Amino acid sequence: MTNSSSKPEKKLTELLKKHSGRNNAGRITVRHQGGRHKRFYRDIDFKRDKRDMEGVVKGIEYDPNRNSLICLVEYTDGEKRYILQPNDIKVGDAVYSGEKSDIKPGNALPLRLIPIGIEIHNLELFPGQGGKLIRGAGTAGSVVAKEGMYVHIKLPSGLVRKCFAECYATIGMLGNIEHKDRILGKAGTARHMGIRPTVRGTAQNPRSHPHGGGEGRTGEGMHPKTPWGKSARGTKTRNKVKWSNKFTVK
Repeated sequence: MTNSSSKPEKKLTELLKKHSGRNNAGRITVRHQGGRHKRFYRDIDFKRDKRDMEGVVKGIEYDPNRNSLICLVEYTDGEKRYILQPNDIKVGDAVYSGEKSDIKPGNALPLRLIPIGIEIHNLELFPGQGGKLIRGAGTAGSVVAKEGMYVHIKLPSGLVRKCFAECYATIGMLGNIEHKDRILGKAGTARHMGIRPTVRGTAQNPRSHPHGGGEGRTGEGMHPKTPWGKSARGTKTRNKVKWSNKFTVK
């Protein structure tokens, strides 16, 4: 799967604090989290701001904090950085970032210089912000049109969105495509990942869940509800008015 040393680059890691789904008051705000294996956060270069300098891929590593693999890149000035691994990148390949870069996987360019139809990932929402979109394993967006100061991007969800032409994106599809076919195999794997059990509402006490209680095994006995009494299935909860709607094309 990977072809690098088992230990990550020490200068590019920091201990990832456990929050177990709790907020600053110590109350659980996200259920079913906690008890994961201790792990280190890898500092990923989403900005790709090492411009017009060749970087060579020294290793491809597993990252426990994301589903895509990461590449350890060493630049000509000796600095090392982690980037997300594009699908066709191997150890020894060169990557560039900047306006003079070629259109090939792993290179980062502004959207205005990327031809229509090219697959991209690690897309910025605002220039200089660092990649925010299309960062999951096996995903890719594509440039579909150009319009003045905007470029139209088709996201993996099918949404077509306007992005500023000066935003940077990386060429190619992300690797580790087979991630979606992974079978955890046992409950313990989920626990190592920090995923705690989800108990059915009908199996709970009536004080804990609207579906709870009753003699023996019973159905929900009502329109399905969340533990807090809101409608659980089929009800659209998306906020129709969002500031980002003005960037949505289709």
